[in-house]
Amino acid sequence: MKEVLNFLEDNRPFYLATIDGDQARVRPMGFVMEFENRLYFGAGNHKAVYQQMKVNAKVEVCTTASQAPDSPWLRLTGTVVFDERPEVWVAAVKVMPKLATMYPETGPTRLAAFYIQDAEAVFHDMKGTVRKVKV
Repeated sequence: MKEVLNFLEDNRPFYLATIDGDQARVRPMGFVMEFENRLYFGAGNHKAVYQQMKVNAKVEVCTTASQAPDSPWLRLTGTVVFDERPEVWVAAVKVMPKLATMYPETGPTRLAAFYIQDAEAVFHDMKGTVRKVKV
């Protein structure tokens, strides 16, 4: 898991893909943290991405280290599980303090924290190497 977390942190933004009806949607993301041995992400509960994940919880996260030798990239796939516990919000704010002003703990727009259940992380590179790692 640490390898995946470090790769995501070092190669921001990373991109989250969801499904909107029959259309794929991809957007840049920047928040990721490890909490209770899981990788957590977050999105505003007022955003379309949140609604899309509520309807279809299958997602993919992707990023690349384009400046590194062989330009490795990561695909992380699985099923979103939202976690609305207050302690998740507290942990998120410690990792990224500006979230407290963007998504106040009791405000109408909140951080919808989530982890990816049954996640599969696969690293690729330009040589065709494919390597699965445990998340």
